[in-house]
Amino acid sequence: MGKEKVVNHHRDVPYRVLERVPEKGVLDSHGSDCRNMIIHGDNLEALKALLPEYEGKVDCIYIDPPYNTGEEKWIYNDNVNDPCIRKWLGQVVGKEGEDFSRHDKWLCMMYPRIQLLRRMLSPTGLIFISIDDNEQANLKSICDEIFCANNFQGCIHWRRRHNQPNDKTKLIGLVAEYILCYSKSKEALKQLMKSESYGKVEVTGKFSNPDNDPRGDWASKPWKAATGQGGTAYEIVAPDGTTFNEVWLGGRDTFENLLEDNRIYFPRSRGGKAGSPRKKYYKSERVDEGQCATNWWPNDVAGSNQNATDALASVFPEFDGKAFDNPKPVELLLRIIGMSTHRDSIVLDAFAGSGTTGEAVLAQNRSDAGGRSFILIEMGDYADDVTAERVRRVIHGYGESKSAVEVVDSGFSYYELGPSLFRGDGTLNPDVARAGLARYIWATETRAPYEDLTDEHSYLLGEHAQAVYYLAWEPGEETTLAYDLLRELPRRGAPTVIYADRCAIAPERLDEMNVVFKRIPDQIARI
Repeated sequence: MGKEKVVNHHRDVPYRVLERVPEKGVLDSHGSDCRNMIIHGDNLEALKALLPEYEGKVDCIYIDPPYNTGEEKWIYNDNVNDPCIRKWLGQVVGKEGEDFSRHDKWLCMMYPRIQLLRRMLSPTGLIFISIDDNEQANLKSICDEIFCANNFQGCIHWRRRHNQPNDKTKLIGLVAEYILCYSKSKEALKQLMKSESYGKVEVTGKFSNPDNDPRGDWASKPWKAATGQGGTAYEIVAPDGTTFNEVWLGGRDTFENLLEDNRIYFPRSRGGKAGSPRKKYYKSERVDEGQCATNWWPNDVAGSNQNATDALASVFPEFDGKAFDNPKPVELLLRIIGMSTHRDSIVLDAFAGSGTTGEAVLAQNRSDAGGRSFILIEMGDYADDVTAERVRRVIHGYGESKSAVEVVDSGFSYYELGPSLFRGDGTLNPDVARAGLARYIWATETRAPYEDLTDEHSYLLGEHAQAVYYLAWEPGEETTLAYDLLRELPRRGAPTVIYADRCAIAPERLDEMNVVFKRIPDQIARI
C-alpha cells in the first residue's frame, strides 16, 4: 500500500543546504577535515543535499536500517502529500504497528532512500545492506527492482552470535543475519576486477612450509582428477616406489614439469608409504591473485555483536556498555571496505548509528596508508554525543596502558541540515546563505569539488572545463548583468557563465563576448 506514491518520491524531496558546525568537527594536524563528513538529520533529505556534489562518486555504501522486528522504534516522517501515507506520518512504528500495513510502512520508508543511494554509487560501486528475516525478502524485491536483479552480487550470511542460542520458545534460534550486496553496474565492476585486484578478500587457508621451499608457505590440492573433471590416465611412481594408476588433472609432460619445479608433494600415509600426489600452490601467488569472498562470514573473521558491544564499551566506559543498542563490529565493516574500495574511495553510511563505519574507514586507512573518506548520516539525537563522539575519540586516541588505542591523524566536518533552497513557489528561500546557493550551482554545473574563491571576487564560483562561472546574487536584492559588472570580473577570455536576476545586455552582444546569462531562479537546475 502506497508504493505508487513513493516510487518517484525521491524527486520531490526538497533540496536543503548543509550548515557546517565548526565546533563539533575535528581537524587533523594539517588543519584539514580530510573530506570526512558527519551529518545530523533525516537521511532522505541529507542524501538529497549530497546529491549535487557526490552523485556517482561513492564506491562503497553500507547501511544498517531498522529491521522492523516490532521491538525497535523507528519513525516514518517523510512529507508525502497523500492521504494513504499521511496517516502514517510521525507515527512511531513498533509493536503497536503489528498489522498488515507494517511492512508497507517500512517499504515506503526504504524505497526513496535506496533510490537516492543508487544514484550516489560510482559506476563500479557496491552497496551492502544488513537485514534479518523480517524484511529480507521484501528488501531483495525492491533492490532487484531499483538496481536490476542482474546486479545482485550475493547474499552474505554473517554469524552475529559467537554462542549457541538458548531460547526454549523457538524451534530455530537466530544466530545469523543477512547482508545483501548489489553493484551499480555488473559489467563495469567485472571490468575493474579484471584490471585490478579489486573485490578480493584476504587469503584464507592453512599455509605452511614443511620442506623449507624458498618460495615460502604453501598449501596443496589433489593432482588426481575428481569425478566429472576429465583428465589423462597414466602411471605415477612416487620417490619411495609406490605406484598410482589414476586419471590426473594434467598430462604426463605437465606433471613432469611440476615435479621438476618442486610443485608436486607426496604426503605420507599412515602406513609410512607415499600418498597420492598433490600439487603445491603458494600463499604469495594467492595474495597476488586475491580470493573472492564466500557468502558465509563467521564471527571469527567478521566479528560478532558481542565484539561490537565490548568495543563500544571501551570507547564509552561512562555508559556502562549501554551507549548504543546492537552496534555492528568494526571487523565486519573492515571486511566490507577491504573488498569494495581502493585507497581514495568514498564510503557512505546513511544509517550511521554508533559510527562503526567511520571507525572502520580510519582503521583501514591506517593499515594501508589509504586516503579513504567517509560520509555518515544519522537522524537520531545521539548523532553528536555517540556517532560523532565515537569518531572524535578514535581520532584523539582513548584507553590506557595495554588497552590504549593510538591517535589517528584525521578529521571530519559536522553538519546540520539547513533550510530548503527553494520555496514552494519555486523562488529562492531568503533564509539560505549565499554560500549554500553558490555550492549548489557549482555542483549542478560541474560536478567538481567546490572551493571558496570569494577572496578573489565575491561573485566568482570557479573555473572548470575551460569555462568560468559567476554567481551575481545577493539575498533580498536584485542583481543585474550589465557592462559595469562585466568590467570588474577578474577572469575573462574563456566562455563565461553568469547567474544573475536580470540582464541589461542584448543577447547578440553576449554571444560576441562569449558570455552566457542564466536567470535566477528560473535557470537554476533542479535536482
